[in-house]
Amino acid sequence: MTNPASAPSPHSKPAGLAFGFLTGGVIGASLTAFIGGCVVERAPLVVTGLALPAVYGLAFFLGTLPRRARRAAVVPRTALARIEAREATKAETSDVPVRFELSVVPDDAPAFRVEMWQDVNQVELPDYRPRGVVVVEYPPDRPWKTRIVERPTPQWEERAAGAEVDAVPGPVVKGETPSGCAGGLLTLLGLLLGVAAVLLLFRADLFDSDRGTNDGRAPSAPAPAPSVSSSWSTSTVTSATGTVTLGSGQSMLNGHQLREAVESLTRGADRRKALTVVVQERMLTVVFSPTGVRAAGFDPRSLPYDRVPDLVEEAGTAPGVGTARSWQLIADGVTGSLRLRVVVTGSGGSGTLEADGRGTVLRRSGGS
Repeated sequence: MTNPASAPSPHSKPAGLAFGFLTGGVIGASLTAFIGGCVVERAPLVVTGLALPAVYGLAFFLGTLPRRARRAAVVPRTALARIEAREATKAETSDVPVRFELSVVPDDAPAFRVEMWQDVNQVELPDYRPRGVVVVEYPPDRPWKTRIVERPTPQWEERAAGAEVDAVPGPVVKGETPSGCAGGLLTLLGLLLGVAAVLLLFRADLFDSDRGTNDGRAPSAPAPAPSVSSSWSTSTVTSATGTVTLGSGQSMLNGHQLREAVESLTRGADRRKALTVVVQERMLTVVFSPTGVRAAGFDPRSLPYDRVPDLVEEAGTAPGVGTARSWQLIADGVTGSLRLRVVVTGSGGSGTLEADGRGTVLRRSGGS
């Protein structure tokens, strides 16, 4: 019989890394499809997000079923082993991952040397000292799967107590070690590629909100955008966002104009809440809460319109900003309470301040 220590371990670490990469891709693609389908209200995306992990799990189960059946049919072999080396790692639980190097001496097969990992309770760790004899089990076709039997039968326990096992020379059969950072990085890469694949394949569903939905026929004419004022160049409202762009010579620093712009996007009986409102010199953008989903948000009409010019002016007076060139106000209500953040960018740097929903300044920082 061939000494198992003389042959390379047939278990494949690249195969495990590939499995982690593929699993990450499935997770990223399914989550992106499901969440994106819920936001844009596209049933095919939602179904894809739910079906993809189920199909992947079924394919993995069926693909590995013959191999698992063959391995289950193999009767493990019991043998005595000598502990040549032991190295325990730090752990926050009672079970400590321990690296063992063993000389395994079966009764009816060649002896071999193996390196393996096994969790050992901290209380029982002193029982596994170097040069001590333990009882092990391993599949004959996979010696790197050697495991120490913590509670052997009385017969094997008696044999181990009075046995003397010599060290086995030769190469060491490497056992399976805990996953390193390479596996985590490949899983993360697969997740990101899965997200990118869904965004690319379903970009029309996710980003073209005005696409027709009448079964392949030419899309119907879009509903006219709310007419807000002749001085505004554009005003558009979709299921997820609303945008108002002012014409030349207009400014959102005019509290009356900002109020009208917000109200033009929130007309109707539903009075949808907003997750975020972004105000710039001539542009207003409102990100609405998803329709039919109970989520945190705020009424965009509750913004302190009259305080916006003062907040922008105060942020622009921060040291090092210089001559103001642009400004931006971000109103965020995702956490439940409205917070305002004003950033003014000038010739020398930028100034920032944060305020509450009434426009009271909470903190400020200088330019850079």
